[in-house]
Amino acid sequence: MDRTEDSRLITAFNFAGVVAAYGLLGLSLWLSTEVPLATKGFWAIGILLLTLSLVNFVKYRFDARLSGDRITKIEEARNERLLEEYVGTDKAA
Repeated sequence: MDRTEDSRLITAFNFAGVVAAYGLLGLSLWLSTEVPLATKGFWAIGILLLTLSLVNFVKYRFDARLSGDRITKIEEARNERLLEEYVGTDKAA
């Protein structure tokens, strides 16, 4: 199994876990007979906002990592160019 297949499998497993968690949570809210409908709605809105916050958190962490990787690659390329210029100048002398 290569890396992309592993990644797809892990993503599918996590997605299934999220769907199962939301399904079971929705079922438990629906079957809670002693909880008023307004409270159920309040809990549902809280869960929705928590989900949105978590998605944004993960997105910004991923973007920060990509940005850091990009900066590292630029610095490595600049250092490589400086070394090539130095070695090239050193050989010509």
